[in-house]
Amino acid sequence: MNRNIISALCALTVMGGAFAQTPKKPSTKAAAAPTIEEKDAATLEFEKFRAEMEESNPAELFEMKGQEQWKTKRGPKNVSLAETCDLGQGIGKVDGAYVKMPRYFADADAVMDAERRIVWCMVEKQGFKFDDIAKKPFQGGNDNSAPDITNLVTSVATHSRNMKIAVPLDDPKVRDAYEVGKEIAAYRAGPYDFSCNTCHGADGKRIRMQNLPNLTTPQGAIKGVQGWPGYRMTGGVMLTHQWRMGDCFRQQRFPQPKYASDAVAYLLTYMTGNANGQVYKGPGIKR
Repeated sequence: MNRNIISALCALTVMGGAFAQTPKKPSTKAAAAPTIEEKDAATLEFEKFRAEMEESNPAELFEMKGQEQWKTKRGPKNVSLAETCDLGQGIGKVDGAYVKMPRYFADADAVMDAERRIVWCMVEKQGFKFDDIAKKPFQGGNDNSAPDITNLVTSVATHSRNMKIAVPLDDPKVRDAYEVGKEIAAYRAGPYDFSCNTCHGADGKRIRMQNLPNLTTPQGAIKGVQGWPGYRMTGGVMLTHQWRMGDCFRQQRFPQPKYASDAVAYLLTYMTGNANGQVYKGPGIKR
């Protein structure tokens, strides 16, 4: 891909924060074998609380709404997504679809993550207007009701719970998207001269109390994928991976990406592709 395209798409960080901290360099003694990461008390407490919350994850409420919306005839064309939308497994089939995206869809001539694809189906199959969907694609503020797209993505993701990530990187179109996403992740710009890799390109980094996963490795990449869509405990809202991408633009002081854009799809292709073979546990709980 042309470097100018990469510059135009910009860079974004994936798991959050603009002030990554790198530990002090170790002494010059002979390098020791890698050790298992030690978790501090705060991290252990957050994990304990999250585990307790998972027992009654509020995401289930959004899953149920999304499942009903998937089956209901809606929009100007009065058709359901269940009878018109192909997520890569065949029309109406959702089992295992989420973990096999982003993928290339010939009918749209684009590589799409799950959210982008569902939006495309809502527009092309049901007759909704993209601009109307994009006006408020994410939940925010004190509004306890999530946008339809959030419910739908959450429902679809549920049907891939406990399945392995399997982005089809052998597809040339998907591989191209992956490579562009990789370049975007390494592209430095903005007021802090940051890239995605500034925070997420090596082991052992953290922001405040949050450990930052190394998204270049399978073990780190799955941490960036896991739990999205996710119920955000601090705001009491259900949010998608597309939201996480946009919020990372904000934290880098970058312009917000266009909703359901190529840039976001390519970054998700890179990050999710790096997590191939890892088990996705479904919609989760976020801080």
